[in-house]
Amino acid sequence: MRPVYMVSGGITKFAKSTPKKDFRYMAKESFDQAMADVPNLTLDQIDGSVIAYFSDHFTRQLMAGIMVQDYLGLTPKPSKRVESGGATGGMGFQTAWEAIASGRMNVCAAVGFETMSHVNTWKGNEFIALASDVNFDYPVGGFYTGYYAMMVKRHMHEFGTTERQLAAVSVKNHGNALHNPYAQFPAELTIEDVLNSEMVADPLKRLDICVMSDGAATAILASEEMAFKLTDKPILISGVGTGTDAMRLSDRPSREVILLNHERAEDYKGLKYPGVHSFRGGRVAAKEAYKMAGIENPIEQLDFVELHDAFTSSEIQTYEDLGLCKYGDGGKFVESGAANVNGRMPVNPSGGLLACGHPVGATGLMQSVFALWQLQGTIGQHFGGDDTLQIKNAKRGLIHSHAGTGTYITCSILERGF
Repeated sequence: MRPVYMVSGGITKFAKSTPKKDFRYMAKESFDQAMADVPNLTLDQIDGSVIAYFSDHFTRQLMAGIMVQDYLGLTPKPSKRVESGGATGGMGFQTAWEAIASGRMNVCAAVGFETMSHVNTWKGNEFIALASDVNFDYPVGGFYTGYYAMMVKRHMHEFGTTERQLAAVSVKNHGNALHNPYAQFPAELTIEDVLNSEMVADPLKRLDICVMSDGAATAILASEEMAFKLTDKPILISGVGTGTDAMRLSDRPSREVILLNHERAEDYKGLKYPGVHSFRGGRVAAKEAYKMAGIENPIEQLDFVELHDAFTSSEIQTYEDLGLCKYGDGGKFVESGAANVNGRMPVNPSGGLLACGHPVGATGLMQSVFALWQLQGTIGQHFGGDDTLQIKNAKRGLIHSHAGTGTYITCSILERGF
C-alpha cells in the first residue's frame, strides 16, 4: 500500500435547520473551503470522490451521491456512495484512503452530508432506529436513546459509573464548543444543569444526548507525491482500523477482553466482555489502527482524540475501548480532568457530537477536518483568530466513528507529515 495523506478539509457550520441550503449546496460549501486551502489543486487533478450520507429518507432523494458529484463538477469521474449508519463519515474517510493506498487514485475527495431538519425530531429518531434490527428491535420501541440508556445502566452496575461523571462529559464538550464557530450547540453548563435537564431515558437526559443537524464536511486525500506538491503541511494517515459486531445486543457473546499491547489479562480477571457495557467493535478498530501506526500505548503516543460522543455515556465507554484507561475507569477518567483540552489526553476539543451536532454523514469527516487543523497548527486561523482549542505541539491524533450500538466502528490515526 502507498502512503496516504490528508491535504485539506472544509466544513459548514452545523445547524438545526438550513432552509436556504439543500444538501448539494452544503456539500459544495465544505468542498470549496477545502479547495481554498490548497490553491494549487484543480478539479482536473481530483481523480474521483466518495460521497457519504446516512439516509435516503432525510434527503427524500435516491442517488443523492451522484447529484453531489455533479454539483461539485467532478463528473464523469469515478464516485461511490458510502453508508454505515453513524460511522458513515468515518467509513467514507477510510474508503477514500483505500482509493489512494491502492493506487487507483492520486487525489480523492471524501464528502459527507446530512439534512436532518426535513423531518420532525420524532420522525428523525424513527429513521435512525431503522439502523437497528427492524424485525427484532424496532417493533418493541427500539429507539437508540433507549439502547444507550440500557448499556450505561449496565456500565454503572459493572463499574460504579455515576450520573455526575456522565454530566462531566457534557459540561466539557459544550464548553469547548464555545470557541468553535462551526458548532451548533455551544454552552456554558454546570453539572447541575445537565442533571436537571429533561429525562429522556433513565439515566440519559436531554443534555446527555447529541442533537439532530444539517451540515456537510469534506476531506481531500492524496498520494505522497501529490501531497507534497499541494501543501507544505501534509498530514499522514498512519493507521486505519475497522471493527464490527452483531446488530442485536443479545447476540453478543461473553469472552475474554481483547487486549491492547499495554494491557494485561489479569487487569480484567472475571470481567464478562463485551456484555452490553462495552463496544467490542471499537476495541478491534483501535487495535488494528494502533498496530498499523506502531502505537504501543495510546495515552503516551497520542496528543488528542476526536471520538463519537452521540451520548455522554458512549464517550466514557469509548475511552475504555481505545485504551485511554482501563475498562471500568472511564467515569473516573473524565471526572479527573484528563480529557479536558489542557488535560493528559484532550478528548473532543472541538466539542464533539454533543456540541457540534450530528449530521450523520458529515460527522466522521468533521472529525478529520478538526484533526487536520490541530496537526497543522491552524485552529486559530480557521476559528476566526481564537486558538483556545489548539493543542500545543500536537503531532498525532485519532478520530473515531461509531454506528448503531457498535455495529460498525472506525478508527483512523493522523500525524504530522512535515
